[in-house]
Amino acid sequence: MRLPRSASILLCALAACSSEFTATRHAPPPPLAVSGHLMVVGGGGTTPAMLARMLELAGGAQANIAIFPQASELPDRGQGSREMWTSLGATHVTCLDPLTEAEGEKAIGEATLIWFPGGDQTKLMKALNEARLVDDIQRRHRQGAVVGGTSAGAAVMSPLMLTGEADLASVRAQATELVPGLGLWHDAIVDQHFVKRQRWARLISAVLDHPEYVGVGIDERTAVEVHDGTWRVWGDGSVVVFDARRAESVPHETGSVISARGMSMTLLKDGETFSPR
Repeated sequence: MRLPRSASILLCALAACSSEFTATRHAPPPPLAVSGHLMVVGGGGTTPAMLARMLELAGGAQANIAIFPQASELPDRGQGSREMWTSLGATHVTCLDPLTEAEGEKAIGEATLIWFPGGDQTKLMKALNEARLVDDIQRRHRQGAVVGGTSAGAAVMSPLMLTGEADLASVRAQATELVPGLGLWHDAIVDQHFVKRQRWARLISAVLDHPEYVGVGIDERTAVEVHDGTWRVWGDGSVVVFDARRAESVPHETGSVISARGMSMTLLKDGETFSPR
């Protein structure tokens, strides 16, 4: 894949020389526990293979599917997702809108597949926090439920979630805003629509600010299935992985241009597997 000019400039900048580089080894956070599968979609649509895989993992036509559409502000939010799953033969599909704590807890407790459609990830996390459902989702995932999401529904998978507030033109310290997410993909920071929307700078900045996490940029109509520390790529585009756990860097003031050595980049495509351990 030919990298965009902006990405090439950024990667060259990361290799810039400095006499003050120090080597720090950053261990990833420990996993919460062996848990169910994740299917993290970069937005721009899903492929039939992704949907079939999720439904298979969740129990086929008898899967209990809970949809949380609160990332969207559309009046018919969640209906497209409901139709998507029922068109594949799923017979137990619940769209939680409006969302209440009691109904959310019940639906999560019964779900074999939890699905988060796109929109604004900050709105989605706000709704889940207000309904006090984050712990329920984490617990159900640990119990084996499949959790999937696209676009905003992908961003919430991270322990530290991108809000969208970021410097897209340069790599600067603390320029990418991060807030708590669901923490289901315990060692990653997820970015979506990645190659299509040229989001290299904000993810590189986030990873260099928090090198204990691996940055995962997922392009449109592309997904990463995550289970027990192993990833598998599905779909039409690329997954870009930035790993700064063994990088050498210098201290940086907030807002200053970052320099680092030894940060790795991996490109993955459909059918490939990867483990960052």
